[in-house]
Amino acid sequence: MRLATVAASLLATLALVSCSKSPTGRSQLMLMPAQQLEQMGDQSYQQMKQELTVSSDAATNAYVRCVSDALIATLPEPYRSADWQVTVFENEAANAFALPGHNIGVYTGLLDVAENQHQLAAVIGHEIGHVIAEHSNERVSSNMMVGLGLQVGAIIADTQFDKENAALLMAALGIGAQVGILLPYSRTHESESDRLGLDYMADAGFKLDEAAQLWRNMSANSGTNPPEFLSTHPAPSSRIDAINNYIPQLTVASSTPNCQR
Repeated sequence: MRLATVAASLLATLALVSCSKSPTGRSQLMLMPAQQLEQMGDQSYQQMKQELTVSSDAATNAYVRCVSDALIATLPEPYRSADWQVTVFENEAANAFALPGHNIGVYTGLLDVAENQHQLAAVIGHEIGHVIAEHSNERVSSNMMVGLGLQVGAIIADTQFDKENAALLMAALGIGAQVGILLPYSRTHESESDRLGLDYMADAGFKLDEAAQLWRNMSANSGTNPPEFLSTHPAPSSRIDAINNYIPQLTVASSTPNCQR
């Protein structure tokens, strides 16, 4: 009875959310209220501002804000009119992020890798893409469903196998879920955000070929990369090839932003 109840709940939930679509038309699993994720994003952002050193360099802040504003002006509503917060953190990591609730963070270490406004736009546009495609919701939802699936597996293991074989089955299910579902899901998100970021770059007038160069820079900066099937990100070569294949489909705005550091 317990197995039937859990399985029925799983199927009912999947049926309920199967109609969700990403900005690129991909089917999505969405279980969390968007407002709740925005509140969580706001809380995380405020916590980071308290725990990390916020840059006080006026020129750096103006530069990052200029690139961010150029991209935000191209976004679909309601994101275009939202009050986006942009913060530069004094940190040597080559990193940036965007959180639900319209929050953007850029580490100063990224500015050593992103050599110009176009490359910086590639990173910020990519991170904004994660927010607009609601990848955090999708990620949390997939983890919830995998957890529910593993509960079903545990019930089957307990009722159909002896203790030793049940433990082996659960270990195999855990590895299968990680490699077969969760990691590829993340790679899908990364690739989708690359495309969305390129869309925003094109609409804002940034040079698209600089996006591929940015990821070459990031690859050189990151050192040894894990095998693609065990990574949450596409391999650098796969990512660059996908970017170069997508660029010809886009039309770049005639005016180019003039963001200077």
